[in-house]
Amino acid sequence: MIIKRVETAKDRKIFLEFANRLYKDNEYFVPTLYMNDKAVFNKNYYYYESCEAEYYLCLDDNGKPLGRISPFIQRVSNEKTGEKRARFHFFDCVNDQKVANLLFDTAVKWARERGMEKICGPLGFSDLEREGLLVEGFDKVQTFEEQYNFDYYPVLVENYGFTKEVDWIEFQVRSKYNQAEMAMVRKVRDYVAEKYGLRLAKSKNISEFLKTYADKVFDCLDESYSKLYGTVPMTEKMRKEILGQFKLVIQNDCIIPVVDKSDKVVAFGFVMPNIGEAMRLDGGHLTLRAIFKLLSILKKPKIIDLGLVGVLPEYQGVGINSFFIVAMDEYLQSHDIDHFETNLCLEYNLSIQKQWKYFDAIPVKRRRSYILEI
Repeated sequence: MIIKRVETAKDRKIFLEFANRLYKDNEYFVPTLYMNDKAVFNKNYYYYESCEAEYYLCLDDNGKPLGRISPFIQRVSNEKTGEKRARFHFFDCVNDQKVANLLFDTAVKWARERGMEKICGPLGFSDLEREGLLVEGFDKVQTFEEQYNFDYYPVLVENYGFTKEVDWIEFQVRSKYNQAEMAMVRKVRDYVAEKYGLRLAKSKNISEFLKTYADKVFDCLDESYSKLYGTVPMTEKMRKEILGQFKLVIQNDCIIPVVDKSDKVVAFGFVMPNIGEAMRLDGGHLTLRAIFKLLSILKKPKIIDLGLVGVLPEYQGVGINSFFIVAMDEYLQSHDIDHFETNLCLEYNLSIQKQWKYFDAIPVKRRRSYILEI
């Protein structure tokens, strides 16, 4: 076995396609959008304003790929925490401890050479990327926003010496159709709205919404997420690129912005149709049939993924989550939706988990970020 740094166009293709080959015909795996992953090999990639990264393949003697990994340093995160920490991303591997060890040895060496004292992951460049290793829920279809991995991955990672740093829990959420409970939540929403001068912002279409509120939502995101694990503030380039990506799937009724009297966004919720079925058709490539399937899903989704929910610190704990609970219930009632998938919820974020008591919610997946002193 050898480790090869990704340098050539051939290397890049092997690196990008490795996961699709490893999980070929796996019914639970959902590919990333290929063109988004391909962008990491552009020297002007927007995350490189604040990150330094490298990409490696593990190959056998015949050149067959056995695994991949990307160690990187998120400098803004380190400045925020005062740590000397590297992260790893794009970790995929056959079920062979020797291969995993070689990949991690390479990542650790790279981090040490740059003065790092810890390495953690799997984490993305920011909180808006796939993160966490699946440790429970291997028999559940993944959302487009999160990564699937085989059940042997945690064994390979822990055998190397990594230990748990934090877990995220994911829920499936269905309506209880409990009119009495929802009537009570609506009263709370109306009270909070009147007391603090809040309302749901409305726009004629998604273009108008983005023009009016996109930056305000990002400002709310940065402030409300500033103390959460692994998060970093959004630069102007990051905001622009992320908006460009989400324009494919954003719909006007999928964003719930709560604004004050000055039209400042003080809280927001974001959901999107579950597009995994379209992404699986051609390995994350936007082929003609994948686009047609995507459009079909956007028109009439069966599953909705809950993305981000953010509340400014001064409005936390005052009942503002009632806006989201009512909106979710109304969405379930008015659309032919089977359920919501919550995506990542930090295990210690009990305030978010408590709101699922108004629904038929069950935990279905658990993800983990690991850490290793180096």
